[in-house]
Amino acid sequence: MRDFVENHEAHQDRRLIIRLLRYLKPYTGKFILAFGLMIITTFTNMVLPLASGLSIDLMMNTAISTTQKITTVLWGAGVLLLITGVSILIGYFQNIMLQKIGQEITHQMRLEVFNHIETLSASQMNELPVGKLVTRATNDPANISDMFTNTIVNLIRNFLMMVIIAIILFVIDWKMALMTMAVLPFIYVASALFRKYSRNAYRQVRTNVSEVNAFLSENLSGMKITQIFNQEDKKIKEFDRINKKLKKSYITEINIFGIYRPIIFLLAMVATVLSIYYGIDAIFKGVLTVGLFVSFYVYIGQFFEPIQQIAEQFNSLQSGFASAEKIFDVLDTAPDVLDEEGAIELKEFKGSIVFKDVWFQYIPDEWVLKGVSFEVKPDETVAFVGATGSGKTTILQLIVRNYDVQKGEILIDGINIKHIKRSSLRAFIGQMLQDTFIFSGTIKENITLHDPSITEEEIKKASDYVGLNYVLNKLPKGLNQEVRERGNNFSSGEKQLISFARAVVYQPSLMILDEATSNIDSETEAIIQESLEKMMNISTMIIVAHRLSTIQHSDKIFVMSKGEIKESGNHQELLKQRGLYYTLYQLQFDARESK
Repeated sequence: MRDFVENHEAHQDRRLIIRLLRYLKPYTGKFILAFGLMIITTFTNMVLPLASGLSIDLMMNTAISTTQKITTVLWGAGVLLLITGVSILIGYFQNIMLQKIGQEITHQMRLEVFNHIETLSASQMNELPVGKLVTRATNDPANISDMFTNTIVNLIRNFLMMVIIAIILFVIDWKMALMTMAVLPFIYVASALFRKYSRNAYRQVRTNVSEVNAFLSENLSGMKITQIFNQEDKKIKEFDRINKKLKKSYITEINIFGIYRPIIFLLAMVATVLSIYYGIDAIFKGVLTVGLFVSFYVYIGQFFEPIQQIAEQFNSLQSGFASAEKIFDVLDTAPDVLDEEGAIELKEFKGSIVFKDVWFQYIPDEWVLKGVSFEVKPDETVAFVGATGSGKTTILQLIVRNYDVQKGEILIDGINIKHIKRSSLRAFIGQMLQDTFIFSGTIKENITLHDPSITEEEIKKASDYVGLNYVLNKLPKGLNQEVRERGNNFSSGEKQLISFARAVVYQPSLMILDEATSNIDSETEAIIQESLEKMMNISTMIIVAHRLSTIQHSDKIFVMSKGEIKESGNHQELLKQRGLYYTLYQLQFDARESK
């Protein structure tokens, strides 16, 4: 079983590396150049210990005069300084080149993650915590960038250093080199164990970081509710619990690293002591010079230093792999709703919508819509009413293809909705929702959504049309008034008017209003009601509303109950039927009378 897990992880690592190399491919030339520069700096650094040892032997050589010794040493020092200076300069350009490559990779991965998130369906977005998605698009690409620009390059450099130093050690004295290499099997075993446990530790850290980010994202957004219901202590305890999980996973990771590095250090000391013992004996026997012994001693330190650094770099490598796994989990999540092959671009939308025996479920075997059939003709205003959970909003979700039906079909101007590209369909639809979302920026930017093709005149015309001037006239900067995060410096009614102007300025062929007036005061509702009456004359409109006063002038009203259409007709026709609509109307009428 253990062999199966290890083989599976090794196979998974290979797959990750292959996928990650795809991001490096556009920069292959630059990366190879940076790698070549790294080899040059590595070789130049290897010259110094040998040069120092030879200098010592030169100074101890009695056959050469003092003047010759000093001249030779000065020339050698000058050459070494020149080599060091060139090495530093090359290292600078290599580092700059790698960091630029890393930033390009980070940019590309973040863009790819964000673009993919935008393709996910509404149901998938509801299942994925915002905090985790933020981590996937920010922290994780940065970890992978660091893996490319620092970890992998340094790993290669350190392995190259070990190989070069090992060759030099054998050239200096092969017996002393063998004593040094005797500890390598023990280092290999320690490294294999470290690799196994550190990988799991890093996975747990990334998971817990995502959980903390998700908690913060949700609870900072809902802080008002927490304070209103006096739940601060409870939320502090919840955060403390997941924060402790994160701390515990970090401590586990630190402990694994803390055990590994001292083991490597101990083995390095054993090898050094054995080499010194043999080296001193060799000097006394005349087999080895003092200078070469000093060079050998320095090289031993340089030989084990990369091994210790590899532990840190291996940590970073595990972090990069863990981040890659998380990112690819998101990228491998296929969207639930996709444009079928050969889907058409909708050139125009006259406004005809037909539902034919439509069945839909969010959860298997729990039907939200049951055989729903109706027709909306061009330029008609149609309303849906009914109790909460009757399926009204689901119909709107299906029209804009946030979801696809399981049975039946939806026709847009006689074309099956699945044969139409989602982007081209939504380009003809304007939506005003109950929970209005406006972005930070200005009112103007929220109306245009940064579309430069929309003129100032069109913005003002749309604002006047929906009654937004009622708000703008009270603001010192008008359309350029700042909108803070989530529009928390505007009331619900004011935000709704901004969203109305946003929908109107794009001149949609279909207007969808989902409880758009439910959270609005009476004064603002009067303004919106006037706007609605205007819009009823310029495009097809579908309204979902609890307030029957907002839909009385609709051409057709559908009354829904438990996923089925129970009644249909205009306001007067439905009242005459004295059915569900009549009951709803009487309840709201009595409620108004009692106030």
